[in-house]
Amino acid sequence: MKKTLFRLLARLNKLVLPKLWGTDLTRLSKTQKVIVGWRYWVTRNAL
Repeated sequence: MKKTLFRLLARLNKLVLPKLWGTDLTRLSKTQKVIVGWRYWVTRNAL
């Protein structure tokens, strides 16, 4: 059940949230850093 929830969240992230890869992480705003952290956490738990 937990894996399916995270897989669903990962798909929603891919559709809704902006892609920030390839960007220098030190130049991101706090909001963008939170988005990167959220996407990383969801992806890690979905695997």
